[in-house]
Amino acid sequence: MLRGINVGGHNRIKMEELRRSLAQLGLQRTSTYIQSGNIVFEGGKLGPKALTEKIERQILRDFDISSLAITRSANEMAAIVSGNPFLRDSRLDPTKLHVYFLAEPPSPDAAKELKSLAAKPDLAHLAEREIYLYLPNGVSQSSVWNSPMERRLLKRATMRNWKTVTTLLEMAQALR
Repeated sequence: MLRGINVGGHNRIKMEELRRSLAQLGLQRTSTYIQSGNIVFEGGKLGPKALTEKIERQILRDFDISSLAITRSANEMAAIVSGNPFLRDSRLDPTKLHVYFLAEPPSPDAAKELKSLAAKPDLAHLAEREIYLYLPNGVSQSSVWNSPMERRLLKRATMRNWKTVTTLLEMAQALR
């Protein structure tokens, strides 16, 4: 998942060009979902850190865009979906669920601050490298989005809505 691609007319990359660019890294069976930097692929033998760094360098080289890349395996995505604590509450509307994907686990101090990020009616749950959100009034009206803490603590993160998260999991599982 790439942060800040094709958002508000900035950092424009055509997904066909992105797939071609990433194929040069040896990524196989590459596919994208919508126009915001969601990529599913077979990555070969590179570890997550090396793969992420290669993707970021490739995007900078080919598109002159510095974008944070967050990688998760199909197994990690399955654990993220099944681990969403808000799915257990049938009163919550799943279309209001979101996930922040963090590049690395937060420091203990940052984790403490992140836990206080959401204010009612919003809900947040911090996992190791994800923050699960329930935003009943939408992202733009949420306490999280409008918080200066979000801009400070989540620079190395990218958020996806629940539909995108589950679709990326389905796409990853189809590669198996």
